[in-house]
Amino acid sequence: MWKKIKQIIFIILILNVVFIAWGRFFNPPITFTQIGGLFEYGKLQRDYISYDEMGNNVKKAVIASEDQKFFIHDGFDYKAIEKAMKYNEKGKKIRGGSTISQQTAKNIFLWQGRSWLRKGLEAVYTFIIEKVWTKDIILERYLNSIEMGQGVFGIEAASEYYFGKSSQNLSVSEAAWIAAVLPNPKKYDPKNPSPYLRRKHNWIMRQMKHVSLK
Repeated sequence: MWKKIKQIIFIILILNVVFIAWGRFFNPPITFTQIGGLFEYGKLQRDYISYDEMGNNVKKAVIASEDQKFFIHDGFDYKAIEKAMKYNEKGKKIRGGSTISQQTAKNIFLWQGRSWLRKGLEAVYTFIIEKVWTKDIILERYLNSIEMGQGVFGIEAASEYYFGKSSQNLSVSEAAWIAAVLPNPKKYDPKNPSPYLRRKHNWIMRQMKHVSLK
């Protein structure tokens, strides 16, 4: 029995190594979150594109919104995590401290949820992809796989869905609107923005001025 368990563990480890190596060169065929969106909304709208095909405006907007230290941290923003933990101890709403690298690890390899098991696996995958992939690859995988609406995944599909154009042609304002729906794209809609979303949109545009794609 123990021998079979070790064999299963070994096979799982090998498959993970292969998948991580694959991910350095290719976008994922499908993710657990995309499968969930397909079942929930009956559609899977996505369009994987390369890093160079993505417009700089949308890259800057998402980094400004989600993780302004992306290019300088090692996958974890410890100050943001500490701040989120203190906030969650006091507040009723849960605030996350996840970096783009952590979200990429979750989106590509894992499932949605807040269990300790998933968070632990997320930390492991984050550490590995930071070592094996480059920052540009991580950002490309993130921008291609992130949920951007009901059954809409990736910034290219979101650009077409919300503005009828490629992400490469988004204006600063349009890119900021797309980034503003994160991290709750099922709730917020750039086509019908709430007062909160308008404030966040304006804040992202101001922050974009300080983002460098290095």
